[in-house]
Amino acid sequence: MPELPFQTPTEFVALALTLIAGWLLGLASAPGGRKWKQLYQDEEVAHAGYRHQAETDLREANQRIRELETERERLQKSLDEAQAAPPSAPTASADAVSETDSEPGAGWRGWFGWGRDNLARIKGIDEAREQRLNELGIKTYREIEKMTADDEAALEQRLEVEKGTIADQEWREQAAMLRAGNDDEHGQRYG
Repeated sequence: MPELPFQTPTEFVALALTLIAGWLLGLASAPGGRKWKQLYQDEEVAHAGYRHQAETDLREANQRIRELETERERLQKSLDEAQAAPPSAPTASADAVSETDSEPGAGWRGWFGWGRDNLARIKGIDEAREQRLNELGIKTYREIEKMTADDEAALEQRLEVEKGTIADQEWREQAAMLRAGNDDEHGQRYG
């Protein structure tokens, strides 16, 4: 009777170890192993880049939020000061600015043209006086148009001009025309 090649447990263990060693040698020498390793490393690099970009975006977003919150606090403080100002002193209000944002023919000027009208177009207001009006918070035609007689008197005092100058030069009427976009009529009447 022929003898079986593997009869003892030691021979079976040796056979198993030989098979495992051959399998590991085959995996190590196969070109596919390097390909998967390279793909894994590439994926790790891409993931690290994505994490870095996400962290950068989050930092920038948080910085922008802080800037916007600071701007909101500044605007709120400005609005609170404007509301606390005496009623005879005309000031720029949030309502006046938002109302003029959409009006045609407003003649916008300023940084990228936002937030104020060209008040020097009103006869009786030169560049220096326009700058002084802006410092006092008057930046739009609507604010001049809505002034009362008391507001005019207070403004004349602040501008150090003769009493009745604003009414005589018809600033309110001119502002209403310019705000409405009636440039031709304004030019004919006040040339």
